[in-house]
Amino acid sequence: MPAPKLLAFAGSARSASLNKRLVPLLAAGASSAGAQVTQIDLRDFELPLYDGDLEQRGLPENVLKLKQLFKEHHGLLLACPEYNSSITPLLKNTLDWVSRPAPGERALECYEGKVAGLAAASPGAIGGLRGLVHVRMILGTLKLLVVPEQAAVGQAHKAFDERGELVDEKQRAAVHAVGAAVVRLTQKLIV
Repeated sequence: MPAPKLLAFAGSARSASLNKRLVPLLAAGASSAGAQVTQIDLRDFELPLYDGDLEQRGLPENVLKLKQLFKEHHGLLLACPEYNSSITPLLKNTLDWVSRPAPGERALECYEGKVAGLAAASPGAIGGLRGLVHVRMILGTLKLLVVPEQAAVGQAHKAFDERGELVDEKQRAAVHAVGAAVVRLTQKLIV
């Protein structure tokens, strides 16, 4: 089986983000299932708020860098914070900019036929589940296949130990399972 290449990141720029703590766990699940995982921090790809006038002047350099990363990978592992029951502005802005075609590029070329897996962590009781509904819908519109497996870690401010591992074995297994599910589906698509 070919080794899928997956891009993993959190939809948060905050250095102490609970969702940034999920990214290595998603990556571990995918790696143990045979994937090569590239982890990035969106803080390293500062973008202006999407604006069609800016786009007409040319895609910003960091958009082009992100688009190249998306193209080089078969799928995405996303740790998605929930802001007021929805997607974060950072994640939405990133997805919007990457969706814009560069000259000579097909519409949604960076997304089409790729696989995504979702997880969320929140101090709230349901762990960001409401926001995942919105992310799932957006990714489907962008022509990604989103695996049905997902993980939501509630009370996340108490869920991690000092090494960054989830204390609860079932939660840890659920996050790893998301990464593994993305690998299994991706392998079927890239054969």
